Amino acid sequence: MRPRHRALVAVSLAATVACVFSASVVAQSGRQRTAAKPAAAAPAHANDECLACHGDTSADRPVRPEVLAGSIHGQAGIACVDCHADVAVAEFPHASKLAPVNCASCHAEPAAKYDESVHAEARRAAPATSVAASCKDCHGTHDVRPSGDPESRTYHLNLPRTCGACHGNPEIIKRGGISIGNVVQQFQDSIHGRALAKGGLMVAPACTDCHGSHDVRRKSNAGSRVYRSNVPTTCGKCHEGVEHRYEDGIHGRAMHEGNASAPVCSTCHTAHQIQRVETDNWKLQVLRECGSCHAESIKTYRDTFHGQVTALGFVRTAACADCHGAHEVFPKSDPRSSVSPARIVSTCRKCHQGATPAFARYDPHADRHDKARNPALYYAARFMNSLLVFVFVFFGVHTTLWFGRSVHAKAVSRLPARRTGGNGAAEGAGKGDEGRGPDVGPPEKQDE
Repeated sequence: MRPRHRALVAVSLAATVACVFSASVVAQSGRQRTAAKPAAAAPAHANDECLACHGDTSADRPVRPEVLAGSIHGQAGIACVDCHADVAVAEFPHASKLAPVNCASCHAEPAAKYDESVHAEARRAAPATSVAASCKDCHGTHDVRPSGDPESRTYHLNLPRTCGACHGNPEIIKRGGISIGNVVQQFQDSIHGRALAKGGLMVAPACTDCHGSHDVRRKSNAGSRVYRSNVPTTCGKCHEGVEHRYEDGIHGRAMHEGNASAPVCSTCHTAHQIQRVETDNWKLQVLRECGSCHAESIKTYRDTFHGQVTALGFVRTAACADCHGAHEVFPKSDPRSSVSPARIVSTCRKCHQGATPAFARYDPHADRHDKARNPALYYAARFMNSLLVFVFVFFGVHTTLWFGRSVHAKAVSRLPARRTGGNGAAEGAGKGDEGRGPDVGPPEKQDE
């Protein structure tokens, strides 16, 4: 054999030995991994196993298979044991009382927000007796559907009914100490509630638009959407144009400066009972709303023609917002104000088309007690008051004296009539027979 051939044979034998050695090493390694791997856990129960019992309507906790399959969890392929983890490898029949489902294991972010809410706060305060809402109260259990599904409890048009399960239930309101009462009924009668329920408008606000969904907080909490200083921003999500006008006005600036008495949206419009501003009831009611802060102004307004007419229930006369504006209220010294000297005539002409600068000098808040503001009115009022006092005193004295005289005259008129003689002197009684009165009949009868 040639040397070259012998070299090739040697290489081939070496390669064969290497392959055999490598195969033995791999096989040994596989046997070691197999030996180190623990025994596989028992497979978790499938939904069919659970529904074999719970699919029966007579079960203690029945679950309709079609409802579960139509839920968001069923469509996502989530198994029963993914939520009820303590049943995953338990022997059937399992224990009658299971551990509460932990929604946070999948929904960590909503759970974290809920943990800061008033609902979670109430449940922590009284874990055993609290009636505060939990996940299932709002979303359901086996019938959870996406919020865009019209059948979902959290569908926009269904939210008042979902929240009303607690906030419209007198028993829960009483047990939970909800001081505001049945807010669902108030909301249903409001402009927002009617637009939502009767108009079916998806743009109309529901509960979560103002209060939030998972992070509902008390209105006294600075992080709440309905905290006083946050109300304009919350309302501005829908009423953006109004928010801008309010922010520019004197009320908005005062609110941002920390003035606790400055009005916000809910101060004038309320929270759950918001009405249309075009109605007569609102136009008459707004006077009381403005007067709750501007007591002196509403008092002087009531003394004027405008105020007297509105007090009778007529709305076709100027009220606060007609002169001062509604949201864009500015001080009189601000040129933008509708009652500033530069704009007062045009403001009056909204009702009085022929108004002139002289006409606009009419004071809609004339105060007869303020001599500096209205000297002519002040002295005229004092004169009228003095005249009124004089008239009552004069005629009071006159009436008293006349009353005494009339009593005396009536007393005299009731005395018995007296007969007079020829000389004008009255003939006294007792000159005739004893016991006779002064009138004893005609003289001819006496002679007989």
